[in-house]
Amino acid sequence: MQMIHEAEQYVDTVERVCGAVGSEVTFRGTVHRVRDMSDLAFVIMRVERGLIQCTAIGDAVGDIKRADIKDAMVLEVTGTVREEPRAEHGVEVVLSAVKVIGRPYEQLPVPLGKKYMGLSLDVDLPLRPITLRHPIKQAAFRVQGAIADGFAAYMLSQGFTHIHTPKIVVAGAEGGANMFKLDYFGQPAFLAQSPQFHKQYLAGAFGRVFEIGSVYRAERHNTSRHLNEYIGLDFEMAYIDSMYDVMAMETGMLKSVMDYVKTHCADELALLKADIPTIGEIPTIRFHEAKQIMEEKYGHKSKNRYDLNPDEEVLLCQWAKEEHGSEFVFVTHFPSAKRPFYAMDDRDDPKLALSFDLLFRGLEITTGGQRIHYYQEQLDKLNARGMDPALFESFTMLHKYGMPPHGGLGIGLERLTMQLLRQNNVRDASMFPRDMNRLEP
Repeated sequence: MQMIHEAEQYVDTVERVCGAVGSEVTFRGTVHRVRDMSDLAFVIMRVERGLIQCTAIGDAVGDIKRADIKDAMVLEVTGTVREEPRAEHGVEVVLSAVKVIGRPYEQLPVPLGKKYMGLSLDVDLPLRPITLRHPIKQAAFRVQGAIADGFAAYMLSQGFTHIHTPKIVVAGAEGGANMFKLDYFGQPAFLAQSPQFHKQYLAGAFGRVFEIGSVYRAERHNTSRHLNEYIGLDFEMAYIDSMYDVMAMETGMLKSVMDYVKTHCADELALLKADIPTIGEIPTIRFHEAKQIMEEKYGHKSKNRYDLNPDEEVLLCQWAKEEHGSEFVFVTHFPSAKRPFYAMDDRDDPKLALSFDLLFRGLEITTGGQRIHYYQEQLDKLNARGMDPALFESFTMLHKYGMPPHGGLGIGLERLTMQLLRQNNVRDASMFPRDMNRLEP
């Protein structure tokens, strides 16, 4: 009988090789590219988090002919580490042994060995299992992973509980037709368009909760900013005084996330030439004031009286940058008619909702606000909108049995990543995007 012990502590391969100058190392990786010279070859190995230059001197390395080392081969290599300022990370490995542990069946369909592959999305997306091996692609998604990790770390530091809500639901949190229908053992059901109901339930139980999870929208959009499945960063907090408590929490979270990304992804940010904003205070403007600025400062008058158009989001961020030196701007007090039925209305002007958006570099990345917490108030709003309260009994149970003032928000992870890295299309920020035309890979 074999007994299994815990794995040894992981050490990053690049870090291990860089720390072994003058010594022999053995590691495994994939051949990223081969640069064959007259009397030697540079074999660039791709490992977990970077590239390592290896040098094969002579016609063979052990039993392996130098000419037989090809792109995409998986190798275990042994060699002596020496300093080489011209190589990535300032070191190279002079090979003394090579063991082949995997071979490609066909030639690579894309030029992974180039610094930039130069692929259109139509070529890139169907080949994502391969193109995600490229260092620049990997760098973008390591940054995205750090955004999510930084979000979770900050939420935990602020007393939030990490939750996981169901993605198969009986009703939509926002209503409308933009929901994917399911046959749930003969009963109609939907894919969740938001964790809203459940995170409100759990804010009543735990006080502060957050989630990182999938969100589904059956919207027939085919734009550079929309996906039909995306990752939501959500939180909900009870015992608030106003929606400004939620906005303050987001400001602190974003500041912490940006610092987290800088600390944990320095190499990736350098490779991507990404500029990470410094966040101090975020300016706030009311919706009607934003509309006035659009018209008076920029000569832009919109027929949309209930929301901001994409060009207005761009102009508002330009205004925030020019006037306040901020790449972020909060817009508050949207017209209640176009905000969800659970949004609390302003006591001073019930036509406005205590709801906000956060814009970043010309794009809305967050929607949030204060929620209704009184039972009769929630029933009245459902009735006023022609919605049957009987269909929402499991939700209004929350209010019926006592609920503290609460609020929260949702952030689109892909949109935040896209804006942070100045990508042109949200599909660049989704590993395997789901839109109207894509179910594979």
